[in-house]
Amino acid sequence: MLAVLLVHALAALVAPLCVRVLGRNAFYPLALVPLGSLGWVIAHWGTTVRTHTQWAPQISMDIDLRFDSLAAVMCVLVLGIGALILAYCGRYFERDEARLGVFAAELIGFAGAMFGLVTSDNMLLLYVFWEITTVLSFLLVGHYAERAVSRRAAIQALLVTGAGGLAMLVGIVILGTRYGSFLLSDLLATAPPAGTAVSVGIALVLIGAISKSAIVPLHFWLPGAMAAPTPVSAYLHAAAMVKAGVYLVARLAPAFAQTAPWHVLLLPLGIATMLLAGWRAIQVHDLKLVLAFGTVSQLGLLITMTAIGTPDAALAAITLLVAHALFKASLFMVVGIIDHGAGTRDLRRLSGLGRRAPWLCAVAVLAAFSMAGLPPLLGFVGKESALSALWSTEVLSAPARVALLAGVAVGSAFTVAYSIRFVWGAFGVTANPERVVTWHAPGPLLLGPPAVLAVAGLAGGLDTPAVDRWLSPYATSLPGVLDTHLALWHDFTGPLALTVLIVAAGLALFLIRGRIGEPAHPRLGNADRNYDAALRAMDRLSLRITGTVQSGSLPASQAAILGTLIVLPTILLALGTRTGVQLRLWDSPLQAAIGAIMIAMALAATVLRNRLASVLVVGVTGYGCGVIFALHGAPDLALTQFLVETLTLVIFVLVLRAFPAEIAEDQATAFKVRRALLAIGVGVTVAVLAAFATAARRSEPIWQAIPDAAYRIGGGKNAVNVLLVDIRAWDTLGEISVLVVAATGVASLVFRSRRFGSAPRAADSPHYDPDAVSWLPAARLVDRRERSMVLQITTRLIFPTIMVLSVYFFFSGHNAPGGGFAGGLIAGLALTLRYLAGGRYELGEALPVDAGHLLGAGLTLAAGTATASLLLGAPPLSSAIVEVTLPVLGHIKLVTALFFDLGVYLVVVGLALDVLRSLGARLDKELI
Repeated sequence: MLAVLLVHALAALVAPLCVRVLGRNAFYPLALVPLGSLGWVIAHWGTTVRTHTQWAPQISMDIDLRFDSLAAVMCVLVLGIGALILAYCGRYFERDEARLGVFAAELIGFAGAMFGLVTSDNMLLLYVFWEITTVLSFLLVGHYAERAVSRRAAIQALLVTGAGGLAMLVGIVILGTRYGSFLLSDLLATAPPAGTAVSVGIALVLIGAISKSAIVPLHFWLPGAMAAPTPVSAYLHAAAMVKAGVYLVARLAPAFAQTAPWHVLLLPLGIATMLLAGWRAIQVHDLKLVLAFGTVSQLGLLITMTAIGTPDAALAAITLLVAHALFKASLFMVVGIIDHGAGTRDLRRLSGLGRRAPWLCAVAVLAAFSMAGLPPLLGFVGKESALSALWSTEVLSAPARVALLAGVAVGSAFTVAYSIRFVWGAFGVTANPERVVTWHAPGPLLLGPPAVLAVAGLAGGLDTPAVDRWLSPYATSLPGVLDTHLALWHDFTGPLALTVLIVAAGLALFLIRGRIGEPAHPRLGNADRNYDAALRAMDRLSLRITGTVQSGSLPASQAAILGTLIVLPTILLALGTRTGVQLRLWDSPLQAAIGAIMIAMALAATVLRNRLASVLVVGVTGYGCGVIFALHGAPDLALTQFLVETLTLVIFVLVLRAFPAEIAEDQATAFKVRRALLAIGVGVTVAVLAAFATAARRSEPIWQAIPDAAYRIGGGKNAVNVLLVDIRAWDTLGEISVLVVAATGVASLVFRSRRFGSAPRAADSPHYDPDAVSWLPAARLVDRRERSMVLQITTRLIFPTIMVLSVYFFFSGHNAPGGGFAGGLIAGLALTLRYLAGGRYELGEALPVDAGHLLGAGLTLAAGTATASLLLGAPPLSSAIVEVTLPVLGHIKLVTALFFDLGVYLVVVGLALDVLRSLGARLDKELI
């Protein structure tokens, strides 16, 4: 199964290149990918295959796949119809269609994502594939991005299904936490625990299912998605994506069909969907919209039958699901051919296509009759099984059973009516003078895929015993006894009589279709308008909240944030459980002295008017914090604090050069009691919360196990560095990514036209004199009044030493204080020293490299360590230890985390260089 996913991912990567080389003919070799995967499915039919790949077991994110009877049926539809759709695309699109390569990649990637969705045993993994299909659906629906209707439809589908997916994620977390496992197989093998939590979790998961399968009231996105190319409609909105919700309900039904929210939520919504969408399908005039509303109606029936939870209903549901995929995908492709050949899909403008395209008409008739539930097609077999299951079910009360039977019967009559309307409107002869008379006959490669699906529906109806053998294993997984089997003829029964009434009612509805026109003002409201109104209401609400909270005053915004920090935790602490707090003022008098200095400097920062002095006293508080770290035996934290504080002071000084030395009289702010009270309140709140949080600990602190784990797992004695580059390397990767983004943001603000990446070297200056004597290459370019010979000599002497110290800290950091972050900061300070001594040209002499290149190389190297670890048999972004013995060097122990740390080192150096060249060199140029 992993091989199938990887092959689809690889095919999606090479699809644009294939289309560039072969044009639209590239769809044919690409179709071999799902077709070959279908061979794997057929080879393993009737077996249960499990795959377990450990990924992140601590957060239950392992790759657990399970192939069983239900997954097998879905895989056949996803892969088989996917292959036919790709082959159909080979002649549907024009040779010079824009973005065709990207479209091919998205379509084949979607097939792989659907395969992953239906074979996922881990619910979290299922959610990942679920959201991948949502994103790919958004891209495919919005393929014609230049059209406003396509953009709107894509965003609408993304918002509705994405919101449902978020609700489903919350439900998955609740269920996984309550069961103690996120594996579907574990949930299905265990009786649901009592309690409200499981009911809430199931309800949230079902919300995700009904949003994906376009069930009322979240049905409106599917008709709008018809703005997508027809192959997308035939695949995603007939055979694949919209079936994901039905699949999820079918997957959970064996264990949860009798839980409290199941029938209450799904059965009424399923019947309402079937009736509402069936009625709308009779009213619209676009062939594609007829099929779209028909799809929504059929999805309502599928959800209803799947939700009943008996073996007979499950067999009927899975049969209807297969039949629907066959006839609806075929009919969508037929509409695409009609649109290509006649230039329109409007029923009112089509006439006589049955005579001009008899083979196309035959394919449409087969598929439409299966949709209508007429014998001897598979749709009839499924519809009969559904009526029979409803007729005899005992899990519902008599009134509920009668109501469901009546709803399904009326909905099925609508299905018969719009099926006949589709065939007659597309292929019949009308006397409309505005009818389209042009027609381009389809070739066999365009007509072949829908014909295969239509004939498959006929074959399935004629050979029901074989279909029953393939589909009944899933039905037997539900509690109860499977009493019926699929058959084309069940003798004269009540369901058969009901079928006759359904067909007669459908014919009557078709005959009076002229009186059932689309009303100007729908009596049940317009879902699209309600969607737009909801978006407008949220926009207004967000504007009001933003206008209230963000008044444009920075002090007011800060006051709101800090006030919330004070009030909310204090209330929760007062209402919650309080534990005894034991505090010591200090461990030694030295800590008290340092604390007093920090307090004095903090108070001084509030009254000083000289900007530089304020920055310096604030820096003293930071250095004091570093001293306290050192006194408590945390040299790594102390070292990092000192280095960060120093570099921050440098940055402040660079920026303050563009400001007046002191705050002007008219800009000075008098003492304000409210601000002082707010500041005191924040300080007290943070201290109290920290004290209570520390006192609330009841279990053994995790830090006691970290030193041993650092050496045993990460191969290092410095627990802090091992935490950064191994145990929580994912966090560090995110943090250095933020650093790269911050550096890029600063550069974007400072450099208006282009990045000032590689600072000019001394030789680039028109004032450069190569014969002049100077201790630094570019120092001779500094104005004599600003040149310091002592600083230049000192820099010339200690710069190499600082760089050697930087490299030492980098290499020693895994076993002693230091590491890539500390080493990078020291290198940044060395570059700062060169800049202060020699000016902006000295940076080019010290490091003639683009800062952006350093940032990118560091981030790439850190991220690439994940792959390197996998190749060496370790989890991603963790340490793999390689030990070798060399003739001269002796025994060498290499930890792959060193390369991750090197990426951190390069990112920090690149950040420092970017700051110096933006806030330093660039500002110098502006001030000259």
